[in-house]
Amino acid sequence: MTHFFITGIGTEVGKTLVSAIVTEALQADYFKPIQAGDLDYSDTHKVQRLVSNSKSKFHENAYALNTPMSPHASAEIDEIQIDLKKIKRPKTENNLVIEGAGGLLVPLNSKDCIIDLIQNDDAIILVSRHYLGSINHTLLSVEALQNRGFKNIGIIFSGKSTPSTEKIILEKTDLKFIGNIDEEPKINSAIIQKYAEMFKSNLEAFLT
Repeated sequence: MTHFFITGIGTEVGKTLVSAIVTEALQADYFKPIQAGDLDYSDTHKVQRLVSNSKSKFHENAYALNTPMSPHASAEIDEIQIDLKKIKRPKTENNLVIEGAGGLLVPLNSKDCIIDLIQNDDAIILVSRHYLGSINHTLLSVEALQNRGFKNIGIIFSGKSTPSTEKIILEKTDLKFIGNIDEEPKINSAIIQKYAEMFKSNLEAFLT
């Protein structure tokens, strides 16, 4: 089974939306290792609400922190320290979608960052949202991944399509293009289904 690690070029770029789409498209399980804040309506709750299939299972966070801050700071407020050894991926016979928090170099403690949660055989999906500066942030994220030796990387662009931006990013990185998510007026299970069908064949290419 394949583990898909969903990461982004920063915060609020659409990782949870992409996680729901990938979970629906592959009827995969979902796991958010670290949730910081919004515990009453967490990212796991959001993905579960948006996913329609009956096969997907939604696993508990390894860390559920109370304050919506960088995980290292939120953990300090809760008077705990995040320990990578305690973040164990759920055992499942299904494909697994793992959603990160913020960008790749968001700190978990004084030593580790989100990127340290990624394993060598993961299929990595980088979410890039269009805004001024996003090219730089995307290329820096790709360089960080490639410097760690990760090769199986795909990209999803979020926001109103900007062909010149997408073209230069794909030319410079040679990432696997999965698709575009437009600015949708509202997000519901029907929207998730639409993109799941659009992206399914490209996502399945990671499985072969």
